[in-house]
Amino acid sequence: MGTPHLSRRSFLTAVSAGAVLATAAPMLAACGDGDSGSGDGKVTIEWMDIATTEPSQTLYPQIAKAYEAAHPNVKIKLTNLENEAYKSKMTALIASGKLPDIFITWGGGVLKQQIDAGLVKDLTSDSSQLLGTMTPVSLKPYQFDGKTYSVPYDMGGVGFWYNKKLFEKAGIKEPPKTWAAFLDAVGKLKSANVTPIALGGKDKWPGMYYWAYLAMRVGGLPAVDQAVKSNDFGTPAFLQAGQHLKELTDLQPFQKGFQNAGFDAPGGQAATMGAGKAGMSLMGQWAPAVQKDASGKDLGKDLGWFPFPTVEGGQGTATEVFGGGNGHSLSKDAPKEAADFLSFLMNQENEKKLVTSGAFMPVLKGADSELDPNRKLVADALNGSTGFQLYFDQAFPPAVGQQVNDSTASLIGGKSSPEQVAQQVTKAAKSQ
Repeated sequence: MGTPHLSRRSFLTAVSAGAVLATAAPMLAACGDGDSGSGDGKVTIEWMDIATTEPSQTLYPQIAKAYEAAHPNVKIKLTNLENEAYKSKMTALIASGKLPDIFITWGGGVLKQQIDAGLVKDLTSDSSQLLGTMTPVSLKPYQFDGKTYSVPYDMGGVGFWYNKKLFEKAGIKEPPKTWAAFLDAVGKLKSANVTPIALGGKDKWPGMYYWAYLAMRVGGLPAVDQAVKSNDFGTPAFLQAGQHLKELTDLQPFQKGFQNAGFDAPGGQAATMGAGKAGMSLMGQWAPAVQKDASGKDLGKDLGWFPFPTVEGGQGTATEVFGGGNGHSLSKDAPKEAADFLSFLMNQENEKKLVTSGAFMPVLKGADSELDPNRKLVADALNGSTGFQLYFDQAFPPAVGQQVNDSTASLIGGKSSPEQVAQQVTKAAKSQ
């Protein structure tokens, strides 16, 4: 999935427990079955997350301690795992039938599978006041049959982050708006001895973004919906998406060793882009923070953003956004204090701290005023979108999503053809 790894840069703004608690008070009273501080005995809330980097690595424990201070009977046990380790752990926990009280989710087909297994709590009623303060698009990945099963804390879209200085060096006057212009920009960057694109090929999901976006631009969202309904990814939209992706890979646009590079690992996609060693990186809203974290450098005003180009003759538009967000769900057996804590975590004061940290996009209504110019472009694209598609590896059932990632990586690595990718994903879909 599009993972929201965050920057390790120091989070300098300390959390003021008094201010946070004051802001949270009205919402705390409305969420949950009662005051969690008045219960008998100690309540331990198991919270499993992927906050292995700053600012959330520091901010989350501070917020948890502030909640504990106001609710002496509650102990919040936070466990953070790296993204891929988290997915593996969740697979084992789902098989056991017992999930942590609070756990991160990207929604879509993965969350739906957990819901169908009876493992996730419906938050529609208990958290209604909190959910009512959130933007409708941020809730979409977590809603099924009119019910909401997660509290979002980040929401955004995938697009190209680019280095303005390197574009200027290559003679590229403006960000490409069409696929033909994009391929031309790749050629110009190569001619200027600039690596056109940074890619974390080892993690696979960053490459999936290209196939998914190209399918959307060729066939539009109706083509994606039809493929999901029919379990057939051998349609013209997906075959052409693979062919266009092969056009790109034939140009050898990625940094040396990209197939063994992770997204946020040393020397990986984020570090390459952050260090000014590549012209572009197709990534979500968290990219600037991770690029700075991984490289130790800040591109500052040299960093820009543009939406994925349209494909000539395609049915999709530049206003159809591919992306997703992050949310926290509760296990079916989670105590009422867990819902109460999520309300506290996402009050206005804490939302402001998340957004101004530079690593999160707003989910509360009206909170986008805290964004820097580039992330404001992402927010504007999301708010002005005419259609939205969740990450393929989360929108589809887990086995299908994994096959999408594996097959796309094989295509990018020159080991599979566009036709083979379509066949492999279709086979995985029909076997569900």
